[in-house]
Amino acid sequence: MLLEFPESEPVMHTQTSTAQLKDEVYRRMYRLEECRSGAELGLALALLRGWIATDSKREGVGDREWLSMVSPICLQMIETALKRNRPALPCAQ
Repeated sequence: MLLEFPESEPVMHTQTSTAQLKDEVYRRMYRLEECRSGAELGLALALLRGWIATDSKREGVGDREWLSMVSPICLQMIETALKRNRPALPCAQ
């Protein structure tokens, strides 16, 4: 299940939303490890949605701490995957 936070509905901080956030990020990390197409973007979006959600609620301190810990790891994974997928020579146009 992907987290979706419609702009029209306020995000409530609950154990469920924290669990959903962690689940989505960990699933996206796993997909990136499996070299699935588009996984870099999926992980980046999951992190961005997580940061936006924690900024929209006062009780999100635990989520922010977790995101602060996992984000550098995820960014390194994304950058490594992008370098791995980049062609050695620029494409001729």
